[in-house]
Amino acid sequence: ANKAYKLPRYLPHHFQIQTLELNTMAAILALMFTIIFFCSSSLAATITYNILTMGAKPDGKTDSTKAFLTAWASACALAKPATIYVPPGRYLLRAAYFGGQNCKNPAIAMHLDGTLVAPSDYRVIGNASSWLKFESVRGVSIYGGTLDGQGSGLWACKASRRNCPSGATTLAFYSSNNIVINGLTSLNSQMFHIVMDGCHNAKLQAVKISASGRSPNTDGIHLQSSSGVTILNSRIRTGDDCISIGPGNSNLWIQNVTCGPGHGISIGSLGWDLQEPGVQNVTVKDVTFSGTQNGVRIKTWSRASKGFVKGVLFQNIVMVNVDNPVIIDQNYCPDHHNCPNQVSGVKISDVSYDNIHGTSGTQVAVKFHCSKEHPCSGIRLEDMNLTYKDRTAKASCLNADGTASGSVQPTSCL
Repeated sequence: ANKAYKLPRYLPHHFQIQTLELNTMAAILALMFTIIFFCSSSLAATITYNILTMGAKPDGKTDSTKAFLTAWASACALAKPATIYVPPGRYLLRAAYFGGQNCKNPAIAMHLDGTLVAPSDYRVIGNASSWLKFESVRGVSIYGGTLDGQGSGLWACKASRRNCPSGATTLAFYSSNNIVINGLTSLNSQMFHIVMDGCHNAKLQAVKISASGRSPNTDGIHLQSSSGVTILNSRIRTGDDCISIGPGNSNLWIQNVTCGPGHGISIGSLGWDLQEPGVQNVTVKDVTFSGTQNGVRIKTWSRASKGFVKGVLFQNIVMVNVDNPVIIDQNYCPDHHNCPNQVSGVKISDVSYDNIHGTSGTQVAVKFHCSKEHPCSGIRLEDMNLTYKDRTAKASCLNADGTASGSVQPTSCL
């Protein structure tokens, strides 16, 4: 009766498998609970500042600038992620500066369900460089919402040639890193809609930009001295360049963008200064241009410069009645001021055009007019078909060298 029994040293095979399965399930459940715990802890650790509690009014008339700046200051004071929430409604803001020089927070998210509205009197912010300016920030994200620059009054002033302020950029980031803009709409900016200057690692996605086709200098997105910028899945309608790429940019990726009206996607204008950083490693693909002045353009001032453009790919581009679908213009000199009797010093090389199709609004669909001092080199055309009024279009080349492969129409002049 007191005989001791021991479990067998080796369990039956089917029992070992069941035990292994139970242990595996237990490990998976433990991992799931760990993930849920940490995610819940992370969410609980994120503090949200509702700008209504800061004194903002969603009536479109009450100045809510102070409320936004207070929310920003509170978020910056934290050393952990924070969210600034803007509920539905219209919020009037004057020029606002969001500085990150003393910001402890590495991750501030602004969730906009409402619309930020500039003053209807264009003179209130017309002499500010930017309406909403972020400087020296890191890890800032903007999700959703609408920015209404109410710029039509300033456009009318400029059209009448009265003494007008230059106008403000709607949203500008300077010297900032790790920026995300997702689902934002920008309407009727006085000047540029979005500017990235001196920024690194920025992603702009599902952005909608809209202004009259006759609005002056309302570039959709302007990039300057920046690297690692990605622009995806966006719709841009402006009176100037949909996207403009200034000096000092590198490693840019632009994809799935529709442009029009506007002046197209432009690298330039470049070469205003003698000592000017170049542009390199730029990819523009899967873009549709409709009724624009230009398609893919590189333009440089006809001035002495040590700038350059190299490593550019334009791929899978559709042109719909575009005046200048493919153009390099190194003789840019509006009204013949500031550059008479000079030639461009900007060196352009290694530029590829692959799978460009559609219609031109003018007979010369491809124009490579390069610097006689520094001819374009390494221009490559592959699989191009551009027509003009159901007829073969033409190409024009000056001081340009390169190759063509596949079916290329108009016939290459390289």
